Amino acid sequence: MKIGVMELIVIFIVALVVLGPDKLPEYARKLGSALGEFRKATTTLTSDIKEGVVAPLEEAQEPLRQAVEPLDDLRNEVKGEWKEVETSLNDLGRPGKASKAASAAARQEPAPADPSAQPEPPAAPAEDAPAQNP
Repeated sequence: MKIGVMELIVIFIVALVVLGPDKLPEYARKLGSALGEFRKATTTLTSDIKEGVVAPLEEAQEPLRQAVEPLDDLRNEVKGEWKEVETSLNDLGRPGKASKAASAAARQEPAPADPSAQPEPPAAPAEDAPAQNP
């Protein structure tokens, strides 16, 4: 909440009417010294709070920060590994660079060890076997 120029003029006029022109300078001095004392007290209180409360809390936080730092590093490392696993799982069914080479190698039939060796033809069903009745 800020007081503008118009508000100050209204306050001054009301004070002039209520106090009168003789007592107004005396009360203005008292108000000025009271504001100075208030400003000094708030500055002292603020510095006391910083020294008594904030500084010890910051000192207590430092070991905690140092203790949490390895956990943060571990968390970041696990996140990176997890992203790699997710990427691998997402790429599992898709042909990629590495899987294209693997599928091309799988499609090629292995060459026989001896080129002169011919594979045996499949065996013909035996005609001596009795026919099965359904």
